[in-house]
Amino acid sequence: MAVLPILITGDPVLHSPALPVVDFGAHLRALVGDMFETMEVAPGVGLAGPQVGAGLRVFVFDWTDDDGLRSRGVAINPELWITPTPAGAADEDEDSEGCLSVPGERFPLLRSNAAILRAVDLDGVPFEITTTGWLARIFQHEYDHLDGTLYVDRLEHASSKAASKTIKKSGWGKPGLSWLPGVDDLGE
Repeated sequence: MAVLPILITGDPVLHSPALPVVDFGAHLRALVGDMFETMEVAPGVGLAGPQVGAGLRVFVFDWTDDDGLRSRGVAINPELWITPTPAGAADEDEDSEGCLSVPGERFPLLRSNAAILRAVDLDGVPFEITTTGWLARIFQHEYDHLDGTLYVDRLEHASSKAASKTIKKSGWGKPGLSWLPGVDDLGE
């Protein structure tokens, strides 16, 4: 396994819909192994194929809730159903979200509290996870990546302006930029 470079906002693969996975062979297994290692070193709780330059509908996740219950897995060709997003403004603390493709930054974003994820695993076996809270947020965030949407694309006006300013100031927003977890300190 290897740690892969993580693309930074502006690269076309991050802003384009990913293609369905059709080949479940050794290449996919190696990609998923590398994605888990990259996510752990970054550190993150989720990582989608497009973030490492693979325009495929695959993401990995690893989250431990406040009760110590760990959810770790890979979702290939996922479908996601969510409850309606609550009305109101996002809370700066409770709804703060980050992204490894907008490294080191966090902005408030309201997300649906509940989600149902249906996907297949590395062996093509279907599974379903019904969840709430942060795991539901993680699924929504990673699923968005598969559709070419970054969380900063969903921000309310004031936060969107701040994110755009940060992206411009950092020199991001153009193709070909990446960072390497464990080498660069952009994700912290």
